[in-house]
Amino acid sequence: MTSTVTYLGELRTEATHLYSRTRIITDAPLDNQGKAEAFSPTDLCATSLASCAMTLMGISARNHEMDMTGASAEVTKVMAADPRRIAKVVIRFVMPQNGYTDTQKLILEKAARTCPVSFSLAEGVEQVMEFVW
Repeated sequence: MTSTVTYLGELRTEATHLYSRTRIITDAPLDNQGKAEAFSPTDLCATSLASCAMTLMGISARNHEMDMTGASAEVTKVMAADPRRIAKVVIRFVMPQNGYTDTQKLILEKAARTCPVSFSLAEGVEQVMEFVW
C-alpha cells in the first residue's frame, strides 16, 4: 500500500503516506459545497503535475550538473462541468537566473513534459507548461 485516506466529515479527508507518515488534509472547494480550507483533491492533482515535472527537472539538472535551486511553479487549474473534471492545468515555471544555455533549457523543458503524472492524466486534460528563464 501507498497511503490511506480517512473521511473526517464535513467534506474533509486526511491522507497518510504510509512510508513517511506525512499527512495531507483535503477539503471540498467553495464551488462544490466545501469550505476551501485546504487543497481540494483536484487542486492536489494539478499541483502533483507541477511537483512531478519539477522533480524530473531536478533529476535532469543534477545529471547535467545544473543548479535550479529556487525554481518555482505557479499552478492554475481550470475546471469543466458535466461531468465535473479538470479541463486544463497551466503551469508557469519561474527559473533562477543561472545563465542556462539553449541546450540546458531544452533538457529541462523536455524533462518537465515527460513526467509520470503528465503521462497519467487523461488525454482530455490540457497541459500547458510555460517557462520563464
